[in-house]
Amino acid sequence: MNLLLLHDEDFTAPDRALVGDRRAEHIRTILKAQVGDAVKAGRANGLMGQAVIESDTPEGISLRVTLDTAPPEPLPVTLMLAMPRPIAFRRMLPWITTFGVKKIHLFNAFKVEKSYWTSSVFDEFHELMTLGLEQARDTVYPEIVRHQRFKIFVEDEVPGIIADTLPLVAHPGSGETCPAAVDGPVTVCIGPEGGFTDYEIELLLKQGFRAVGLGTRILRSETAVPAILGRLLT
Repeated sequence: MNLLLLHDEDFTAPDRALVGDRRAEHIRTILKAQVGDAVKAGRANGLMGQAVIESDTPEGISLRVTLDTAPPEPLPVTLMLAMPRPIAFRRMLPWITTFGVKKIHLFNAFKVEKSYWTSSVFDEFHELMTLGLEQARDTVYPEIVRHQRFKIFVEDEVPGIIADTLPLVAHPGSGETCPAAVDGPVTVCIGPEGGFTDYEIELLLKQGFRAVGLGTRILRSETAVPAILGRLLT
């Protein structure tokens, strides 16, 4: 935890907060901070700064909070992601958040199992994104939108999503390598395990996407996402 992320319910006054959950344990055992010490802090979807420990009791750690710094700029990438296996998405969402992606569209595809959409992972989104924000020293939660009808999503909503961005769809064997160090906003579309069907990729290309790859190897979506985001960052 590189940032103590505070939520509205933690505040007892405009400049005072009380934490008594895993964050308090982290301050005590990992940071080994004591009364009078300052830790880096931020308010969810707000400013960043520091929190000075005023007391440590069984009820929790009381903090005097000063927030005066804007969070880091978001990564100018919109991520369109075919709904992954829930166990994989639990691993992916924290580091997608750490990268600074602020808009995620989860969509259905032919090779996405219906059971994925009823998984308990949807109840864990806030906790998983919190872990990513704490790691990155960021406060702004991504927005996640779900789309369960592929054709309607691609034909009716995708044109507005990709407007004024560089639209890229990861597709092995495309012949074009994913660009690096892109200057400007990008929309990245990554398909399910097993890839898009011919119909799906043709529909995406018809909307204006460029099919790109990362070499000759076939990557899982949980590997392709950080690989592409890393290329776009450098």
